[in-house]
Amino acid sequence: MRENIRALGVLMKREVRMLAERRIYWFVMIFAPLFCFLFFMDLLKDGLPKKLPVAVVDEDNTTTSRSLVRSLNTFAQTDVVMRTANFSEAREALQRGDVYGIFYIPADFRRDASTGKEPVLSFYTNDTYFLAGSLLYKDMRMQSNLANGAVQQTLLLAKGEGGPLLAAKLMPIVLDTHPLNNPWLSYAVYLANFLLPAFLCMFVMFTTVYSISEEIKRRTSREWLEAGNGSIIVALMGKLVPQTLIFTTIGMLALSMLYGYAHFPLNSGFFPMFLAMVLMILASQCFALFVTGITRRSRIALSACALWGVLSFSICGFTYPVRSMPELAQIGSNLFQMRHYFLIYVDQALNGIPMIFSWQSYAALMVYLFLPIFILPKLKLDLLEFKYLP
Repeated sequence: MRENIRALGVLMKREVRMLAERRIYWFVMIFAPLFCFLFFMDLLKDGLPKKLPVAVVDEDNTTTSRSLVRSLNTFAQTDVVMRTANFSEAREALQRGDVYGIFYIPADFRRDASTGKEPVLSFYTNDTYFLAGSLLYKDMRMQSNLANGAVQQTLLLAKGEGGPLLAAKLMPIVLDTHPLNNPWLSYAVYLANFLLPAFLCMFVMFTTVYSISEEIKRRTSREWLEAGNGSIIVALMGKLVPQTLIFTTIGMLALSMLYGYAHFPLNSGFFPMFLAMVLMILASQCFALFVTGITRRSRIALSACALWGVLSFSICGFTYPVRSMPELAQIGSNLFQMRHYFLIYVDQALNGIPMIFSWQSYAALMVYLFLPIFILPKLKLDLLEFKYLP
């Protein structure tokens, strides 16, 4: 035991020296994660896109229609950058991508509204840009509803109706909405809490695969094993523990940015997310180690880890509900470590429920720690044979 502990210390010093000497490790382990963190935090700092350009086709051009346009321009997501009476001109601007939507006010809008002829307000959005189109659709529809209410109010007042009866006719059912956990409806809360750990997960897997493959490529794998007293377990611990400590530090920085600097919801305290981050890093290392032992080729192992990380963005449920996926995809989603990290985030950071109710997700991340057991004998043979396959 003492010899193994001494060997572990020697291997850790050896790994720290290798990490410090090669610039690629500095890039993958420090600079690339920090760049992703800063990029997405700056990109999403406003929470929602604001002042999206829209064109207004005003064929009526009366005080009523101009008031309608001014009201539309007060919405945070909408910026009326083009006003015209020619619909073809607005359509061409939409096709060029100069605007994301068109708000159309027909001719004689004021006259028809005042005489009860029910004029039609039309709006068009470019859903090629899904987010911009959705936000503008919401604003333009809201403005249309407000315009309808204003017209109805004018007609009812002209008939002598007012007071509670007027309010009941204009809005018979009052909606009282309370968005849970993200009352600001901020895309930053929705996206950043998954994107930052997901990119870190990919960098962890890349570093693990590359560092082991390099030992074989440089024909230092036998020296590496001998420094660990011939034990593949000691050798792997000596290599991966320094990487784990570095990535854990980077992970804590990510959590500090999310919950300290940005003040995103953290209803259960820091420890549950700290534990989830550590387990996610360990699970990613073990998965990458498992893939490396199976494939032997560093190129295939890196590609497999990249594919695994990219699939996490779509199958883990943070953009599309897992329950709405095909049954096979629902089952497959449980194989991704980021799926369990996301469930912990929802339960702990957003909902703030006791940790005991998230035990299945924590346990699932721990299961990944046993994956290397199945490939250790084969990996040891590969390290001794020096057969590097790019």
